[in-house]
Amino acid sequence: MTAALIDLDALAGVLADRAGGGGRVMVALAGAPGSGKSTVAERLADRLNADQAGRAAVLPMDGFHYDDLHLVPAGLRPRKGAPDTFDVGGLYHTLRRIRARDEDFVAVPVFDRDIEIARAGARMIPADVPVIIAEGNYLLLGQNPWSRLRPLFDVAVLVDVPEPVLRDRLTARWQHYGLSPDEIAWKLDGNDLPNGRVVMTHSTGADFRLVNS
Repeated sequence: MTAALIDLDALAGVLADRAGGGGRVMVALAGAPGSGKSTVAERLADRLNADQAGRAAVLPMDGFHYDDLHLVPAGLRPRKGAPDTFDVGGLYHTLRRIRARDEDFVAVPVFDRDIEIARAGARMIPADVPVIIAEGNYLLLGQNPWSRLRPLFDVAVLVDVPEPVLRDRLTARWQHYGLSPDEIAWKLDGNDLPNGRVVMTHSTGADFRLVNS
């Protein structure tokens, strides 16, 4: 089934309606690096919380990056951000805990890009928050081990951005972090954009497509 095109306001309306039944609504917001999914997730949560305080919380997938202490000896550090550089099992079990809603809160990690480290227990997801917006590149990836995440989500959204726009945004991101032109070129064409193509080619099960260009 083809994903329906939707905008942010309409998506907020869909989620508010789904949450009106009193259950927990788990949302996957997936997209390529540079697609703005983190910003979209925060704006979506803000819209939902503006109407009703405490209605939505955001779970960033990037908190489940493997640490450099594993990536360097494994030879994976240059590819940090690729599908095999994340603790998918940890994310899977965290999503199950959040979905179960049988704890007062679930502490989740948040990635600090300034120091390239995930901070454990940096965000609390309370049990009484009905809408949980998980955002990350590979949440809808139809390849093992990522494919077992999709059944944990009630609503799945793929953020769609043209590759030239991704290139411009990612260039600006890495310039901000002080990378040289050669380092940026490798980051883009050796890692970020190929990872984005994987996301857009192999993500499955999206209910909605949100254009963010």
